[in-house]
Amino acid sequence: MLFRWIKNYMPRGLYGRAALILVLPVLLLQLLVSVVFIQRHFDGVTRLMTSAVNIELRFLIDSVNDAPDLQSAREAISRLDAPLEILTLLPATPGDADIKPRIDLTGQMVIESIRQGVANVIAISLEDRRRVRMWVETRHGILQMEFSRRRVSASNPHQLLVIMAVMGAVMTAIAYVFLRNQLRPIKRMAAAAADYGKGRVVPFNPTGAVEVREAGMAFLDMRNRLERQTQSRTLMLSGVSHDLRTPLTRLRLGLSMLDDKDVEPLLRDVDDMQGLVSAFLDFARSDAGDSMEPTVPQVLVEDVLENAKRMGQNASAGVIEGPREEVGLRPLAIRRALENLVSNALRYGSHAEVGVSVTERAVRFYVEDDGPGIPADKRDEAINPFVRLDPARNQDKGSGVGLGLSIVSDIARTHGGVLRLSDSEKLGGLKAELVLGR
Repeated sequence: MLFRWIKNYMPRGLYGRAALILVLPVLLLQLLVSVVFIQRHFDGVTRLMTSAVNIELRFLIDSVNDAPDLQSAREAISRLDAPLEILTLLPATPGDADIKPRIDLTGQMVIESIRQGVANVIAISLEDRRRVRMWVETRHGILQMEFSRRRVSASNPHQLLVIMAVMGAVMTAIAYVFLRNQLRPIKRMAAAAADYGKGRVVPFNPTGAVEVREAGMAFLDMRNRLERQTQSRTLMLSGVSHDLRTPLTRLRLGLSMLDDKDVEPLLRDVDDMQGLVSAFLDFARSDAGDSMEPTVPQVLVEDVLENAKRMGQNASAGVIEGPREEVGLRPLAIRRALENLVSNALRYGSHAEVGVSVTERAVRFYVEDDGPGIPADKRDEAINPFVRLDPARNQDKGSGVGLGLSIVSDIARTHGGVLRLSDSEKLGGLKAELVLGR
């Protein structure tokens, strides 16, 4: 339980934890030195200095007690107080109790040492930090004695603590600057990895310690392998597009020239094959050939709605909120994702609604429909490729191979985002949200 409580209050960031690692040992070391060494040292010095003053105090008290009367006692101490630098008053009104300031490193030791070395002490006052005032009972009344605090305490014990605190802060700041230079390459590598996860390839040069450089080189090797794989996939898709579409086009053209009525089903089969090839290419291509560029999300929604209207699709604008500012997106990929969501919505429903919300941290596109929706326990499965949920969606209303949501999910991942499926509270069908981090 204690470990969990400490973990909840630990800094989350790398710089915060590094600062804690630097500051905590310094504070603990200073506290240990202050308690174990400095305090014991000043206590010992104070005891020795007070013991020396106690000899003079006892001499004054003995002089008063040896005098036959009060006048003789006053004359005796008047000859001694100036050479001993001790102000005296006889008789005097004593204090009620010992007085010591709250923050006084050696005050308690001064009081204890005086009481141990001088008899019949009534009270000791350290209220004035520069003076020690005490009252002692004698034969001729209460004797008040006052002397400088420097005679019983080491000068400026606080000064050493201040110097330790200042020097500790300075050394911690210097160490933090050096440590920040070591942590900066890690932060840069994390930022480059985050940008690559969002589809942005930024320049990155490994720097820092040997281990950090090795991690940076491993990241660059991984990124280069992924880029080569993407390029190889793009080249393969170009060949597949040429090798499959061209024969299918020739086959359809040849069938269309025949007059036989039995050719009509064959033409539909060819069209279905072309649709399947397009679906497979879209799924594999994802955002191939599309680069990240500043784009206004609201404009993408407006373009998708305009294309849907031109195609006679029943799609309307939903909630469009947030500033109309440019965001780094792959416009072709996002437009393809929204069009796939609209097509799926209208395949299983009669109306679709498209909206967008732009905030400082994310861009959220959504498409809702009035279809049968997808059960909550089937939504994760529906995003997988080549999955067709017959019980949830009416498959007789359109053909497909179960790649529509997979394409959208893949596009979301290339932007560092996610595809979320939920129930549409407004239309009663499925609500698909494309959430992209900025």
